[in-house]
Amino acid sequence: MNTNNSLFAAALALAFASTAIAQDWPQWGGNDPGRNMYSPAKGLPDRFEPGKLKRGTEEVDLATTKNVKWVSKLGSQSYGNVTIANGRVYIGTNNDSPRDKAHQGDRSILMCLDEKTGALLWQLVVPKLKSGKVNDWESLGLLASPTIEGNRVYVVTSRCEVLCLDVEGMTNGNDGYKDEGKYMVLDVVGKDGKAVPAVTPGPKDADIIWRYDMMDELGVFPHNASNSSVLIVGDTLYVCTSNGQDWTHSNIPSPNSPSFVALNKKTGKLEGEDDAEISKRIYHGQWSSPSTGKVNGKSLVFFGGGDGWCYAFDSVPKKEGDSAFLKTVWKFDCNPPEYKKDKEGKTIKYPAAEGPSEVNGTPVFYKNRVYIATGQDPEHGEGIGRLVCLDATKTGDVTKTALKWEYRGIKRSISTVSIDPATGLLFVGDFSGFVHCLDAETGKLYWVHDMKAHMWSSTLVADGKVYVGDEDGDFVVLAATKEKKVLSETNLGAPVYSTPVVANGVIYIASNTHLFALHDAARATIKP
Repeated sequence: MNTNNSLFAAALALAFASTAIAQDWPQWGGNDPGRNMYSPAKGLPDRFEPGKLKRGTEEVDLATTKNVKWVSKLGSQSYGNVTIANGRVYIGTNNDSPRDKAHQGDRSILMCLDEKTGALLWQLVVPKLKSGKVNDWESLGLLASPTIEGNRVYVVTSRCEVLCLDVEGMTNGNDGYKDEGKYMVLDVVGKDGKAVPAVTPGPKDADIIWRYDMMDELGVFPHNASNSSVLIVGDTLYVCTSNGQDWTHSNIPSPNSPSFVALNKKTGKLEGEDDAEISKRIYHGQWSSPSTGKVNGKSLVFFGGGDGWCYAFDSVPKKEGDSAFLKTVWKFDCNPPEYKKDKEGKTIKYPAAEGPSEVNGTPVFYKNRVYIATGQDPEHGEGIGRLVCLDATKTGDVTKTALKWEYRGIKRSISTVSIDPATGLLFVGDFSGFVHCLDAETGKLYWVHDMKAHMWSSTLVADGKVYVGDEDGDFVVLAATKEKKVLSETNLGAPVYSTPVVANGVIYIASNTHLFALHDAARATIKP
């Protein structure tokens, strides 16, 4: 045997393995524009110890942890999902643990951290809307998962804006938009009742390149909170506008405003809006994020509407006079007739437990199919749900033609599915706290796991494991197999509302108060 050749072959194999595993997670859904919550990473830990706080502080003592690389303190409520790209980690939270004395009080925050250490590099400070909780609920913080491409960060703020940011923050100068000092105190009033003067941006502040205000530009009315993870296809951004009802829950203030729009990623200019008139039929609010996939040679964008329908739009806006529209290729009513009317034929009023729901999760595109579950605002409680698998190749109203299979064993869900390509198994959580394992091809149910607490987050499948957290702060690792097996269960000491993600051999999981970077150095194929 030629030893040199053997060593070369082994090194080449390791290089290919490294290429497959050493990946950033630059958007909601990682590197998959279809938004499947899956990673090919290997050597991930199946258990960890979150450690204890240092006495009198909110800082975790790393000496008391196991399989934890670093921990970063967040605010007091953290719903934003983590993204990682080019050595930086991004996460949304609130300002209940101020990182800058110049910014006190209720603010939404996007933190940019160093991937190696968790140290703060810079932060985006977003002031609250003066209209209050009807549009911008207090203390929720920044809910959206940012999308990173090259040297740009795209994020939807709690003020119902789309912002383009410089990944370097202010460290390389103030580019593009020049009014960050004014922006950070918009609508902020001092104790004297007067507007707070502009602040001077520092080296740890965000650098805004452009700003698109959807309330001003489109007339939308976000219900309670704005949230959408930006999707990029070519030079175009796709965003849910968060348009919804007012505080009475019986009136839609902006029925003619779009629910879904396309913007130019370089300028922020509006390129098109949905042609489906979704806003006229909104049940409550809208929080779904879009996904994309190529079907029959055409790029489609998939969106879950606040009217309970799943839509596929042509990704290229079409001009009609002075306007441009994202044309509907197909649409599917996710609420069957029996969720709308009872046995006596009476209409079941939303948000009744036995009635219809909107789509809050993200449609996942996988092998020419779209997977989506129905659900409602968690404040509405538990109720019936539906998980559907749709043939994405159909056109028109596909309610009666595209359904490949359905699963009604699921309750209301605001979660996105994860599918393991190696086994064809699909995993999804529901708000009632159950994790369901099904066959992605047929819909056959294999098992259900009771988390014993409400679930807001989605499952992540990677390395033959399923990672998921719940409202009680329990973080559970399950085997991604047809037989249910709990590998570990750990309590983080605070609710887990965000979804775990993995990048470059490290798992990131955020509780309300801390972001944990988990890494088993002894088993990881890639050592960051």
